[in-house]
Amino acid sequence: MGTDRRSFMKYSLAAAAAAPGALTARQANSAVTLEPEVKPVEIPGPLDPDHPHKVAKAPYKRIATEEAWVTPEIVKGYAKVVESKPADELGFLSSWGRVFTHGLEGAQRSLLVKRLSDMDAGRLKDMDSCGIDMQVLLLTSPGVQVFDKDTAVAFAADSNDQLKEAITRHPKRFAGFAAVAPQDPAAAAKEVERSIGKLGFNGVVINSHTKNEYLGDKKFWPILEAIEASGKPLYIHPRTPSQDMAKPFVERGMQSAFMGFGVEVAFHIMDIVVKGALDQFPNLKLMIGHAGEGLPYWMYRLDYTHEYMGARWWPKLKMNPSDYMQRNLWITSSGVPWGPALKFSQDLLGVDRVIYAMDYPYEFRAEEVTMSDNFDMTPAVKKKFFQTNIEDLTGIRA
Repeated sequence: MGTDRRSFMKYSLAAAAAAPGALTARQANSAVTLEPEVKPVEIPGPLDPDHPHKVAKAPYKRIATEEAWVTPEIVKGYAKVVESKPADELGFLSSWGRVFTHGLEGAQRSLLVKRLSDMDAGRLKDMDSCGIDMQVLLLTSPGVQVFDKDTAVAFAADSNDQLKEAITRHPKRFAGFAAVAPQDPAAAAKEVERSIGKLGFNGVVINSHTKNEYLGDKKFWPILEAIEASGKPLYIHPRTPSQDMAKPFVERGMQSAFMGFGVEVAFHIMDIVVKGALDQFPNLKLMIGHAGEGLPYWMYRLDYTHEYMGARWWPKLKMNPSDYMQRNLWITSSGVPWGPALKFSQDLLGVDRVIYAMDYPYEFRAEEVTMSDNFDMTPAVKKKFFQTNIEDLTGIRA
């Protein structure tokens, strides 16, 4: 483990020396040296939802990049799925189905669905209350992926048309990522071309697995090919784990944001990596939220274990797992207004690859914005974090 051959620097940070803002080999070697005194890290505690909080003006635009929305038609579709109780949707029924149909107190559920569906005055008022200049809108999880193929294709196209109308009404406040239906890869590829080429969207969102299948499978590669050709990013947003993975999570109440979401998306990214999709599509841009769903923390171990397990399980890759993350991956802070985790990710991936998000309306606290404003970053890096990284990645202009 301590040999040069297996060192983290050679395998997971070799590319970082040339990456803007990423650790150089000398810096990283210094970073792994234990200091005589280790300062405790402060973890943010619960925020008081009833405490009024005013957000200060900032010398940058705050662009929130993982902000959820949904159409009324899709909400009704979710209710029908829940009524049918499909055997392969344990995760959805236990979590998202509860949010949209039952289980939450009536007023709480009503307010959540109202905020998800409001694309005008109510949403803008909430943004203003938190100092958010622009939202990048993503169709809420599980998107269209719980529906049959034809329904999913129709819902995806309709949602993109409705999102375009909202952006047209509020072009300075909203930008959007298009939804697609992976159930029909050919139709999804065409919808990528339409939504980006004709409607002018800034990326694509897919809510993790589709009917328990992942984008690393070659049947889905036409979608990845179309997204790569567009030059825009693919945001893989969490949903509850796939069927075989979901049962132990559901039994323990861990299927959603507590743990299941992060495990699901981290697995999905690594599925794309180990299946060779990023060798086939080297310019594909991937985005994930929640401070990278744990992946930056795992980079050393992924490389180390890939060295001796890869030949047994996967096609031969051109690079190590961390190299793909440093080349193809951008992460957001959605749900994680925690400076130490984001600083660690900036050190590993580069300051150009860590981007602000709120995760509205699921996490909607003005205090989170102030916490993010107060991160220990230089003014230049903070502007990248809040504004220019997402502008450079997607073409959005706040």
